[in-house]
Order: sequence, then structure tokens, then C-alpha cells
Amino acid sequence: MKFGAIVPQYEMSADVENIRKFMLSVEEMGYDFVLAYDHVLGANPEREGGWKGPYTHENQFHEVFTLFSYAAAITTKLEFATGILILPQRQTALVAKQAAQVDLFCNGRLRLGVGVGWNQVELEGLGEDFSTRGKRSAEQVEVLKLLWQNDLVTIDTDYHHIDDAGINPLPIQRPIPVWFGGSADAALKRMARLGDGWMPGGMPIDRAKERLSKIHVHLQEEGRDPSDFGIDPFIPLSRLEANEHEAYVEQWKDLGATHASVVTMGAGYTTVEEHLDALEKFIMKMK
Repeated sequence: MKFGAIVPQYEMSADVENIRKFMLSVEEMGYDFVLAYDHVLGANPEREGGWKGPYTHENQFHEVFTLFSYAAAITTKLEFATGILILPQRQTALVAKQAAQVDLFCNGRLRLGVGVGWNQVELEGLGEDFSTRGKRSAEQVEVLKLLWQNDLVTIDTDYHHIDDAGINPLPIQRPIPVWFGGSADAALKRMARLGDGWMPGGMPIDRAKERLSKIHVHLQEEGRDPSDFGIDPFIPLSRLEANEHEAYVEQWKDLGATHASVVTMGAGYTTVEEHLDALEKFIMKMK
């Protein structure tokens, strides 16, 4: 199992030295990858008409591709995972270009986790249709893979029109691995057809087990071997006692988890040093 450290974006300052310290420290500790959440716009909960969601305009999110470009320049072994990139609020060809560039900078250490998103204010603020995001995201993944593997692409659909054009440079990985978030039936079918793995986030293990059984059925329907399909759950330290960490990880291993992303947010930490201390104590027990 590979272990990752989730960047505690909204519980540490935006000072670049904090980012540098975090990336270098988790690499030195022996973490295999870092994972970063993605949001572009945060909504004001006091806005006219009201609004509810787990994140607001007061929560800080670094832009994932530029964050990983910086991290790639100062690390040598860390892999990078978006968890998750809200794909349908972005132009597909631009995502292909940005991801390819990061993959080049980090020498093939990028894993692109994608999802459809939930924040209508954010998605519409970026000029996209909230109601069609599921259908568009499936087609986007297909187009991404074409752009990452071919010098030139021609495609004409309801959502994409590329006329004999391509990105340059191409990525190191051809294609870059695409993992999916989400748990709705449509998302499970989508990831079984197009994805390299599932990011269930902080989903309870019992529910994840039920969802995984459906994913395995869909994979088999696609002629794919479930053992080749990755699983990357969150390990939420704020909800676990220290003596529960190993047992929790073992439960996920039993379900076939190949990766585990450690969440230190929500535990009351206010500095990057506190987050790093918690990450170090965890990985020392696991390695």
C-alpha cells in the first residue's frame, strides 16, 4: 500500500515557505505521494438566496496544477494526486495541457483524480452548465486520453470540437492515470469503464464495501480485472484514536485498497508543524 499526505491547505498559511516545508518533510518521512483538494471559487454563505456547503470563500485552496508544478521542482520521489479535480468546470484541452506539463516536470509521477463536483455556484461561475456535468465529464476523460497519446486529435461531439490539433509536449505517462471520485451509480459505471481507480474519500468502510461490490460487477461487465483497479481512501486522523490507525488501514487493505491518503485537517491543528508532527507519528507506525 502506498501512503499519501493530504495538503492541509485551509489550516495553514499561504506562505510559500510552509508549502516548501510540507512537501520536503513528507518526502523525507517516506510518504509516497501528496494529495491536494481542488476548488477555484468559494461561495459566500451570506449571499442572497442563501447557500450551504462544506467550504466557503473563507477556505483556502491552492490551484492544484501550479501547486504540483512548484512541488515537482523541489522534490525527487513524491507522486502527486488531485483529489479531486472538478473536471467539468474546466476546458478539457487546457486540463490535458496542464496535466501533461506537470507530468513532464515530475517525470511521470502524476495521478489525476477527477469528479463532477457539487458546488453549483462555483461551476456556473466558471461558465459551465451544472446540469450536464456528469455526461460531459465522461466524454472529457475520453478526450484527455486521446490528447495525451496522440500528436493530433480530431473529434466533433456535442461537447467537444477539436479539428486536427494536439498538445505539445505530450506527458511522460501516456496516458496519465485517471481515478474517479463519487459514489452514485452513474459514477461507478463511469469509473469502471474509463478509470484506473476509485477515490472514496472519507466514506465509511461499510458503505464503501457495498459500493465496491458494484464497481467489481461493472468492471467485470467491461471485461476488466478488479484486482487491477486501484482504491485510495482517506485515513481521517481526527476521527480515529492513535491505537485505531493500524486496524483501520488493515480494514481497507482487506477491501483491496492500494493507496491511503492521510487527513490531518479537522483535528484542531493551526500550524504546518503540528500537521507534520501528526503525519510523522502515523507513518512511523505504518512503514
